Amino acid sequence: MTKTTTALRPTARVSLKDAVKIFRNIRNKNAEKVKNLLNDLINQKRNIEGKYYTGASKEILSLIEEAENNADSLGLDREKLFVKEAVVSKALTYMLPKSRWSHRGRKAKICQLKITLGER
Repeated sequence: MTKTTTALRPTARVSLKDAVKIFRNIRNKNAEKVKNLLNDLINQKRNIEGKYYTGASKEILSLIEEAENNADSLGLDREKLFVKEAVVSKALTYMLPKSRWSHRGRKAKICQLKITLGER
């Protein structure tokens, strides 16, 4: 039986499409390589299909660091961790406040992020 640890973000201000594209690229990869990829996306050194997804990358990076901290508390080896499961699901949408004219009628997207790290 492999040891796993999970981190969950039930209300992340991330677009569902953006999270799906990033999760497709990080599944079954080493956690350190995934963190390097996300840092390169944030610093705009690397792109995924021509886009950087900086907001979604910051949220997912903090989620992976949270999962690594959970792994430390369980006594797992950080160097052997990999992204075993990365799931995104739609949570809700709501209208942004109409305080400024540019935001009038815009919907804010919220999704649920779940990352499971396993030990190889």
